[in-house]
Amino acid sequence: MAPPLPDDIRAEDLDIGARMQLKTLTKDNAEFVAKHMAMASRSIDDSPELAHQHALAAARRAGRIGVVRETLAITAYQLGDFALALRELRTYRRITGRDDQLPLMADCERGLGRPEKALELARSVEPSTLETPVRVELAIVKSGARLDLGQAEAALEELRIPELQKDKAFEYSPALFASYAGVLEELGRDEEAAEWMALAERAIDALEAALAPGELEEVTIVTERIESDDIEDEGIDLEVDEAPVVDEAPVVDEAPVVDEAAAADEAAGVDEAPAVDEAPAADEALAADEAPAADEALAADEALAADEAPAADEAPAGEEPAPHGDALFGDALFGDELIGERRDDER
Repeated sequence: MAPPLPDDIRAEDLDIGARMQLKTLTKDNAEFVAKHMAMASRSIDDSPELAHQHALAAARRAGRIGVVRETLAITAYQLGDFALALRELRTYRRITGRDDQLPLMADCERGLGRPEKALELARSVEPSTLETPVRVELAIVKSGARLDLGQAEAALEELRIPELQKDKAFEYSPALFASYAGVLEELGRDEEAAEWMALAERAIDALEAALAPGELEEVTIVTERIESDDIEDEGIDLEVDEAPVVDEAPVVDEAPVVDEAAAADEAAGVDEAPAVDEAPAADEALAADEAPAADEALAADEALAADEAPAADEAPAGEEPAPHGDALFGDALFGDELIGERRDDER
């Protein structure tokens, strides 16, 4: 049975990206699912069990929608039900074809006591194909798996990635800096660990200040969105640099060469002109021969389009790419501290 919904909850409370994926459902069903997903998002921090019940209610009515299965997986992860979370994340990945929840899948393997499996899963995808925040989260999970195996030095190496920059703060920087500090502390390098932990706290303060009204211009911080815009600007500059190649192609100006050849033909003798007169007749004959073939090709194309139309209608509309879970719940990777607490509870 679905948990009751409060009077103030509305379908519009759900993230618009998630709501768009519910368009394949009937109006009443879409509203029901959206309200329960909105409640899951609202209660995930204060009452994970209640959030999970709302996610289950949504999944029973919209099990073929990727974002619904993703929501259920995240609530199960919060409860420490790593087996269910991993199963739902695999379903989400199969429905959407996305790898954005790969770090959470690998962390579920760690939660199930299978660090080797976590590393194997993390290596199954080329890191360069992942978005930067996902790639950073995956590095943190791989480092944790190395610690689980007692490989502290290898854990430190997993975190030495290009995104580990002391002078810039991105949305993923606090978690990355804190993880790096934790591994340094594990290695007994306490002074360095304290330095990186202080950097993590400064990154948090900078990110919070960047969101404060009227203070954005006073914060020296580069966000991931700005980094993406810079890359796009560089791409435009490259296109502008290549533009002169088009101006250097004076092919049209060399047309007089054709005129000289025609003059040479005329000088050779006008008696050959009848060949020009025969060309229209040949063209007409060729057009007459090709007309039936063109009609037949057109009829074949129309028949093929008619045959394929039902297949397009039968395609499961629910299998659309889902937005990252962060749109619903914020950061879905909770790190070694959460894993440790849950293992202590399980004991």
